[in-house]
Amino acid sequence: MIQRIQTVYLLVAGLIIFGLFLFPYVNYSDLVGLGKNVKVTGVYGVAAGQPVHEGGFGYILQTIVAALLGLLPIFTIFKFKQRKIQILLIWVEIVAVIFFAIWLYSSASTHLATVGQFLGAGNIGVGFFLLPISIIFCALALGGVRRDEKLIRSADRLRA
Repeated sequence: MIQRIQTVYLLVAGLIIFGLFLFPYVNYSDLVGLGKNVKVTGVYGVAAGQPVHEGGFGYILQTIVAALLGLLPIFTIFKFKQRKIQILLIWVEIVAVIFFAIWLYSSASTHLATVGQFLGAGNIGVGFFLLPISIIFCALALGGVRRDEKLIRSADRLRA
C-alpha cells in the first residue's frame, strides 16, 4: 500500500543515496596544500581562484551506479501490490549499497595513495555516513513490508 510507513522509509533511503551527489565522501589536501573534495561525480578543488573538476571513467561509473541505487528504492515503492518482489528489491538494494560502499572505500584509498596520503578519520566526508543511514532506512522499510505481509496472511486465515 502506497500510504504505508515503508513508503516514507524507501523515499528517504533514495534521497539519502542522492545526497552522495551533494556531499563529498573524502576531503583531503593535495601536495600543494589545496583542499580537494572527492564526490561520486569526480574530484573538486580550487586552482587560481577558479573551481576545478577532475573526472574519469571510474567517476562516471560511480555516478551511474549512485543514480541507479537512488532510483531503486523509489521504484520499489510502486511495487506495493507485489510484496514478495518488494522484499527482494529491498534486499538487492541493501546488498548493492554494501558493495558500493566497499567500492567507494577502495576508490578513495587508491586516490589518496596517489597523493601520498591514507584514508583516516580526518579525511572521511559526509558521503561515507550516508550509505549506512540508507541501509538503516531500507531495513526499516523491510520490516514494514514484512508486517504488512503478516497482516495480510492473518486476514486471509480469518476469511478462510
